[in-house]
Amino acid sequence: MNYGYARVSTREQNLNAQIEILKRAGVDLIYKEKYTGTTVNRPVFKQILTVLQPGDTLTVTKLDRFARNTSGALNTIKKLFNRGISINILNLGIIDNTPTGQLTVSIFSAVAQFDRDMIVARTQEGKAYAKKHNPNYREGRKNKYSDDQIMAFYQMHKNGMSIISITKENEISRATIYRRFNKLMPKNMF
Repeated sequence: MNYGYARVSTREQNLNAQIEILKRAGVDLIYKEKYTGTTVNRPVFKQILTVLQPGDTLTVTKLDRFARNTSGALNTIKKLFNRGISINILNLGIIDNTPTGQLTVSIFSAVAQFDRDMIVARTQEGKAYAKKHNPNYREGRKNKYSDDQIMAFYQMHKNGMSIISITKENEISRATIYRRFNKLMPKNMF
C-alpha cells in the first residue's frame, strides 16, 4: 500500500496543495497533520509509522515534510528500510536502501537542517535588532483582546457572570482570561 503524509508547521498553513500532489502521485491513503517539523514526535507521524507494513511505501511531497533534522531523518529512514518499507520523496524520487539512496538522503537532510538553522539564526538576529532599535518591541503574538475588553470581562464577572460563560460567549480560554485578569488587576482585587 502507498501511504501519503502531508504536514504543515502551523495551524494557519494549508495542507491542500500537498494533498493534491499526493493524490496525483497515486497515494492510497493520506495522513495529515499540522505540527512543527523540528521534532519526530508528531502524533500523526507516529501513527503512520505503526501502520506501515513490509512492502508498503511512505510518500511525502518533500524531504522537509518528513523531517527537518538530519539525524532524525536518517534514523527514521533506517528503521523503515529495516522493516522493508520504501520511501518516495516526490521531489527526489524513491529512496532505496542502497549506498546511493542513503547518500542522497544524508545530503538533502543536511541541506534541510541547514536551511532550518539559518531561518532560526535570521529570526534571532531580527529580534535582537528590533529589541535594540524599537522601544515598543514586544516578542510573541499580539493580544487578541485589548485591555479595555479584558476590563469589560472583569466587570461581567464582578456582576455575577461566570468565567465559563464569559469564555464561551467571547471565544477566549480560561487560562488567557485568568492570566490577563492577573496582569491588569492588583492582586487583592481578583
